[in-house]
Amino acid sequence: MHISRSIEILVGFFVAIGFVAMFFLSMEVSNLSSANGDEGYDVTARFENVGSLKARAPVAMAGVTVGRITSIKLDPDSFEAIVTMNIEAQYDKLPFDTNASILTAGLLGEQYVGLEPGGEEEVLMEGSELELTQSALVLEQIIGQFLFNNESE
Repeated sequence: MHISRSIEILVGFFVAIGFVAMFFLSMEVSNLSSANGDEGYDVTARFENVGSLKARAPVAMAGVTVGRITSIKLDPDSFEAIVTMNIEAQYDKLPFDTNASILTAGLLGEQYVGLEPGGEEEVLMEGSELELTQSALVLEQIIGQFLFNNESE
């Protein structure tokens, strides 16, 4: 009787550890585990198409996460998407002519903003706007263009 009680407690302990591990895994997958508040500085970029980019998506440079998307809004005048990014304070020397592209990572197609540094000496600061942007590639548009080009030949 004493041995079965010990086994039940041990199994319960491992089940509890499994639930905790699943919780941390789900937090990591949903990008909620690294909520860093208002540390850093905000910059904006305008895109013609953001695809399935979402708030809290990573902003990366050379494969390293340097910030997060804080908001995505539509400009009612130009009908472009305005993406606001919070860049971590330690990356305060990004050149002013940095290029922003919407890229896809992984098998699930998660989209993120990739930054490519320029060569200017002036650096980005709070409220800067990235002028050089490349919108998301939409697979349906690419397939449509390919089919349309083949029909005309």
